[in-house]
Amino acid sequence: MENVTIFEIIHTMEKVSNKMLLDWKRRFKEDIGISHVLVLNYVSEHGMSRPSDIASHLSFAPASVTYLLRKLIDKGYCTREVDELDGRVIYLKITDCGRDVLKNAEIKGSEMRQSFLAKLTEDDRQELFRIYEKLL
Repeated sequence: MENVTIFEIIHTMEKVSNKMLLDWKRRFKEDIGISHVLVLNYVSEHGMSRPSDIASHLSFAPASVTYLLRKLIDKGYCTREVDELDGRVIYLKITDCGRDVLKNAEIKGSEMRQSFLAKLTEDDRQELFRIYEKLL
């Protein structure tokens, strides 16, 4: 492993990521990406959320969250809610349609995980995730 360059490691990681993204796009027919699903999941778990909290939690740039939210709102997956006490504060709220899309994403994600990671044991999968977390 000592002879492997950082460039080979990065290239291999990119190939795996690209393969997973292509598999995801093949399975999930909605016109949203993984980042959108992460936002929907956050709002589903945390309730009405400020865009700045979403950006902070997901380590996304605020401008990226604004872009993601625009699409989620346009598709009817989320709504903007104005704070009753401070009209300057905006919250994002998931809709029933958004919950349905999120549920579908979770089902497709579970199918993908089972097929994509089938070559690995459960211990291998846990170790892989632990390593990625450690690298962050």
